[in-house]
Parts: sequence; structure tokens; C-alpha cells
Amino acid sequence: MRNYSSYKSIWNEFKDKGVVMIGIHTPETKAERNVQSVKKKMDEAGLTFPIAIDNKTTMWHRYHNAYWPSVYVIDREGIARWGWAGELGWKGAKGEYHMRQRIQWLVDEAKGK
Repeated sequence: MRNYSSYKSIWNEFKDKGVVMIGIHTPETKAERNVQSVKKKMDEAGLTFPIAIDNKTTMWHRYHNAYWPSVYVIDREGIARWGWAGELGWKGAKGEYHMRQRIQWLVDEAKGK
């Protein structure tokens, strides 16, 4: 939840630049498995990009995650080019800055810059 404002801001900045953002919600608790509750939280947060529900933790295990949340920037070939474990701003961390930087780098790369 602490990353929601970053996700929303990044999505709004890059959605018209050929970037696709997909959230994958992997529940940490039994209560977080309720799809309608998750949908309500996403709507309340103003998140408009698609969010998949990973109640079976398939993607969680595929990416060998150990932290909620985990963030990945994936290029158009499907290769994870950057990742961040945990909250983007934890204790003053500059995760949002780095995420924006990596996304912009991939946008520029796709344009041949």
C-alpha cells in the first residue's frame, strides 16, 4: 500500500509512452485473498492499470520473491531488467527515482536513442 502513490504517479507519467504496467497481487494473509476486497482497495487508491490476483503464489515463487512488495521493470522481450525488494521509499530509499530512471532508459532504448 505504501507504494501505491508511486505506482499511480509512474503509470500516469509513462502510460502514453508505450509502457505497460501490470500489478500482481500476491496475498500475504488469508484476508488478502478476497478478490473483491483487493479490487475495492485498488479502486480507492485510484490504480487504473491491470492487477492480476496471484492467490496460488505462482508468480511469487517464479520470481523467488521474499519481500512484499517486490517491483520489476521488464523490457519488451520479457527480460527483467531491474528489481526492487520492499517499499520504494523505505527509510528514505530512492526506489521510485530509480524505477523512473530505468523505465525512461527502456523507453529511450526502444526509440533507438
